Amino acid sequence: MVFARLLCLPIVCLTVLAGCEPVGAGRAASGAGGGGFKVELKVAACQPTNLPGLGDAVLFVASQVGEMTGGRVEMVVHEPGALVPPLEMLDAVSAGTVESGFGPAGFWAGKMPAAPLFSSVPFGPEAGEYVAWMYHGGGLELEQRMYDEAGFDVVPLPCALLAAETSGWFRRPIESVEDLKGLKMRFYGLGGQVMQDLGVAVSVIPGGEIFQALEKGVLDGTEYSMPAIDEKLGFYRAAPYNYYPGWHQQATILELLINKTVWKALSVADQAVLRNACKAAMLDSFARTEGMQAAAIRRNVTERHVQNRTWSPEMLTVFAESWRGVAEREAARDPFFAEVWASLQAFRDDYRVWSELAFMPRDSAVERGEQPAKQP
Repeated sequence: MVFARLLCLPIVCLTVLAGCEPVGAGRAASGAGGGGFKVELKVAACQPTNLPGLGDAVLFVASQVGEMTGGRVEMVVHEPGALVPPLEMLDAVSAGTVESGFGPAGFWAGKMPAAPLFSSVPFGPEAGEYVAWMYHGGGLELEQRMYDEAGFDVVPLPCALLAAETSGWFRRPIESVEDLKGLKMRFYGLGGQVMQDLGVAVSVIPGGEIFQALEKGVLDGTEYSMPAIDEKLGFYRAAPYNYYPGWHQQATILELLINKTVWKALSVADQAVLRNACKAAMLDSFARTEGMQAAAIRRNVTERHVQNRTWSPEMLTVFAESWRGVAEREAARDPFFAEVWASLQAFRDDYRVWSELAFMPRDSAVERGEQPAKQP
């Protein structure tokens, strides 16, 4: 009966007509848990899978899904461009050309202005606050609505979580807003709109193409991710000035997009396996990448002569003011952006009641074990 029901689904019928084994049906599974039919999901990755967290989180998901189902559900991950170009992944998954894809929602800003709010927000929530809003503050429901109303037949599952990034690698030092004007940069998401408003010529290109563009002078700078991820791409060889803090991305979420017809064909149990494997990947990618950044920073300084720079308070104020302008403009242009933005801001206002009372000030004297100054 399961096999007969699956054959009625359009995406599977196309596979049968082509003479290929249909997704969600076919040979009986062997091994532990093999009570049903073999399920195979091709996954189009947007980021190289050799990048910690940002790329290899989907390999963790595939491994966990295989183990939890005794190999009955198999996710076959393909590198960026092997199935479809990264920036075409959403269309391909929605159309059923591939069953699923892995990447950040911010890549789809040109199709849905609110999409970047579900992957990273300038001056936005840190990781814990962000996932609280996504899972328990209405964020994930809003994201599904966004895809539905835009006509994309996909189901999004948050599947990787990273903390703050660096805010850019530059070929020369940046001391003022004037130094930004005319620069050519790769910059992702809503932070890219901030930089564009400050006079930067912004482009979004996949990670594997950035170094060559820097080396040839096509780009004057780039932001990408965390130090231990950026070092895999060699940015330090062409742009040795690395700036902190990552005002544009204090946290980043990547997601597994699954074709909705394929998703509905899965059993409730297999849907639960995928959801929980992605939640496990959120924790694993966050913890693992947090633990490797200090060593990467030390390597940059001692072995590669990278100059770590910190934005001045004046420059951070400029970025923040420009971001407020971008947020107001996008909310005025797009009602759904306004709705999502209002939801996130309301959650953050409520969360602040907790965070301002409970958490220690960063780098406080008490935390460093220093004695408080005596009052005169």
